[in-house]
Amino acid sequence: MSDEHYSYRLYADPAMADRFDAMRFSGPIGTLLAESQDRVIASFLGPLEGRAVLDVGTGTGRAAIGLARRGARVTGVDASAEMLRVAESRAAEAGIDAAFQVGDAHRLAFADRAFHAAVSLRVLMHTPDWRQCLSELCRVADERVVFDYPAAFSAAALQAFSRRLAAAAGRPVEAYRVLRSSAVTRALADAGFRIERVHRQFVLPIALHKALGSRAFTVAVEKALAAVGLLRLMGSPVTVVAVRCAR
Repeated sequence: MSDEHYSYRLYADPAMADRFDAMRFSGPIGTLLAESQDRVIASFLGPLEGRAVLDVGTGTGRAAIGLARRGARVTGVDASAEMLRVAESRAAEAGIDAAFQVGDAHRLAFADRAFHAAVSLRVLMHTPDWRQCLSELCRVADERVVFDYPAAFSAAALQAFSRRLAAAAGRPVEAYRVLRSSAVTRALADAGFRIERVHRQFVLPIALHKALGSRAFTVAVEKALAAVGLLRLMGSPVTVVAVRCAR
């Protein structure tokens, strides 16, 4: 894949790597996001003691470190050596034993079904070819894959559209994509997997919640929106656990 794509350029920046965690997971809403992510992954993957797990697009290693704390034998892969530098430092500080290596999500350097599970968070939305990346996740996973994406029918789609316009105008932004659930289901079926469970996070945009900066407001309003069915209808991001079909 061309390293001219923003997903390669942006995350290769040492300054971006150093501030990445603060950008994503600081403050009351960032903390809420991190806690929710950890709970969902734990629920979707089940017991991991001694199991081999691959974290694709590991970034600064947040998910990989969490998985290792639960007893998994974790390998984290990312295209950015700078992001892996931070991941290795964070793992060492936490006393976590996890392996990190440079690699491309489109061409994973592992044998078929080499891992019990493959995880990829906030990655498909940024990759040049999300179907190829999802196919690779399924290829290397023996039992299940966990990944997420912004839903096409959600408030996130409006932000994605505005960012793509900004990128077309030459601004350095993360011009991420949104995905339709039907397209994701088809891509999984092509790889021999089926969706087992789905978790939808927010109805209102994450950017709005972060701007308001109130955990209490976010929890209350999202609970109210879920109660009237809007979360099930248009919640985003969508986190999916898919399992290998019996053959």
